[in-house]
Amino acid sequence: MAEQPEPEFLGPLENHTVTQGRDVYFTCVVNHLSSYKVAWIKSDTKAILAIHTHMVAQNPRLSVTHNGHNTWMLHVSNVQKNDSGTYMCQINTDPMRSQMGNLEVVIPPDILNDNESTQGSGVAVEGGTITLRCYATGVPEPTVVWKREGGEKIVLRHDGIREKQALPQFSGETLTLTNVQRTDMGPYLCIASNGVPPSVIKRLIVKVHFHPLIKVSNQLVAAPIARDVAIQCYVEASPKAMNHWMRNTGEKLIPSDKYVIEEVPINEYSLYMNLTIRNLEKRDFGGYTCSSSNALGKAEGSVRLQERQIIIKSTSTASTPRYIETKPRKPPNKDKQKKYKQQKKKETGDSRSEEDQEMTTLLLPEVKTQSPSQMSVPSASRSPPWNHLHRNTAVGLPFETSCCYTFIGFVMFQLYTVYREIV
Repeated sequence: MAEQPEPEFLGPLENHTVTQGRDVYFTCVVNHLSSYKVAWIKSDTKAILAIHTHMVAQNPRLSVTHNGHNTWMLHVSNVQKNDSGTYMCQINTDPMRSQMGNLEVVIPPDILNDNESTQGSGVAVEGGTITLRCYATGVPEPTVVWKREGGEKIVLRHDGIREKQALPQFSGETLTLTNVQRTDMGPYLCIASNGVPPSVIKRLIVKVHFHPLIKVSNQLVAAPIARDVAIQCYVEASPKAMNHWMRNTGEKLIPSDKYVIEEVPINEYSLYMNLTIRNLEKRDFGGYTCSSSNALGKAEGSVRLQERQIIIKSTSTASTPRYIETKPRKPPNKDKQKKYKQQKKKETGDSRSEEDQEMTTLLLPEVKTQSPSQMSVPSASRSPPWNHLHRNTAVGLPFETSCCYTFIGFVMFQLYTVYREIV
């Protein structure tokens, strides 16, 4: 009778790396098993897990299956950390035959949530020190880095050293911020990772307390009556401050149809205080004060609101008084015309002001203007016209007629005087 062949393994037992909580199985393929049995053993503890299809270990997460031919499988469900180690598929021959495979269980990082692991989720007065700690567990051991949530750089300052470091991220479980400033405020992220997804993030808030600060970019505002006007103050404060507007008379302003009050946040510690005054009236002009106060102090800023005059251009023309032009026509001589223009420009050199000339002109009676050629100019060879008038009176003209001639002579003399001043 021919001997039966010895049992043999058709392939090696595989190695597995699996994340905690997943399922995994080992496959053992044996030919010519005959009456021999296959057993599963955990090598590092020497514990027998199963023989053939019978489970020995009292572990509900372990099970064995057989396909009825030459394949046996050991199933491990919901893998845990203590399942890591070496597993053996063994045949009870003499000597025993076996093959081994390794199971590595990896665990995603986790950040401890107790107070000790997240110390310093922190508050300090400006210039103080804040220490942030973040402890993480996982397999393999995770690394911890710190970043700022908004992408700002982490600023590290050292006592007694003016130089500072601005880093996009910081590695280590402990982050110490010395001489903290208001610009260091905000959320910081502790990120733990070990190559096993997912990475884990914890958010810690840094708060820096300081005295309120107010800046007023436009301290003088002008606006016309019946318009709306907006005034603004920039405020920095931490912890959060109580903000309000007042008149310089001490009146505290409250939101109404007249006053629109709003606060526009900029970041964790700064905001804009906006005051809109509707439908300006005379009584609205004057001083306004923005005030901000918290536990560390109080700050104020002032804005002065004044009336802006709007000049409206009128298209209507005023009626011009009617008067009689007494200026003679321009002389035909070109030289005299130039001289006339030059003296016309020199208004300040005239013996009479423009106003006096206008008054004189308005008082003159309406007479027909004569040209220089038609005017009688007294000379040494020719006696002035009023002499002739006296002569006419002497020859026995009526008194009324002689008075009329005398008045006409006076007017002609005045015209001659004006003409001489102009020329």
